[in-house]
Amino acid sequence: MLSLNLSDLTLHEKQNWLNHAIAPRPIALASTIDKEGNVNLSPFSFFNLFSYNPGVVVFSPSRRGRDKTTKHTLDNIHEVPEVVINICDYNIVHQVSLSSCEYPKDTDEFLKSGLTKLSSIKIKPPRVAEAKVQMECKVLEVKSLGELAGSGQLVIAEVICMHVDESILNADASMIEQTKLHHVARLGGDWYCVVNEDNLFKVTKPNKELGIGFDALPQSIKTSKILSGNNLAQLANVKEIPAVDAAFDDEQLKNIFQYYAIDPEEMENELHKYAKQLLDENKVYEAWQVLLSQAD
Repeated sequence: MLSLNLSDLTLHEKQNWLNHAIAPRPIALASTIDKEGNVNLSPFSFFNLFSYNPGVVVFSPSRRGRDKTTKHTLDNIHEVPEVVINICDYNIVHQVSLSSCEYPKDTDEFLKSGLTKLSSIKIKPPRVAEAKVQMECKVLEVKSLGELAGSGQLVIAEVICMHVDESILNADASMIEQTKLHHVARLGGDWYCVVNEDNLFKVTKPNKELGIGFDALPQSIKTSKILSGNNLAQLANVKEIPAVDAAFDDEQLKNIFQYYAIDPEEMENELHKYAKQLLDENKVYEAWQVLLSQAD
């Protein structure tokens, strides 16, 4: 494995290694305003949620790499400590990227990007009408991480009002439907990714019951040459090893026993292959029944 001492790297090298490794990163399209009323709009992928109660988000308009200067977004926040965080989705990603251009101080990036101003309810900076999620925020603190080129300037902001487009809500309008909000995230270089129905998947979390853990798995399963670490974690996420279900009826399992019964090692491999297939389809109970059938 390649080991890198960041102190030995140039600024550009640090940026490339870190940005490619720490990804995907959600994009905050931040709209701010200065004391004269000039609006700025700019995207930041050094951004995330850090508290529910209060609702706190943090993003970082880092110092410019070429000359250490601060960005207009940060300058505005020092004058008017308010910001709208507009969430970037696939429908506006190219406009969001265009707004990142280093336009002169008094340039209105709303006009440059073709995005539409929408008055906020509780703060001065406008929202982006095309963004399906808009969060009006009061800035609590600006935490500087240094004065070097590329040094982060953390803007810690409390969400005081959130606007959500009805088109991305679930059936009873009680929550955002994850498959409807096609988030865009930043990767390294010119690379981005989009969250949509084709790449979404669920990971069952042990919210109330503790999973048995890897150490409680039967040895033959734990040392499997077929099952991956992810597969084993799925099996280890049950509260207890299931009992063998005599009523479990599976045609492929019957075929495995019919054709491989004379060679126990080959049969175990086939059972593990089938269990892996089931686990990849998130059929954990069925996979357990297949794996337990050999012991039975």
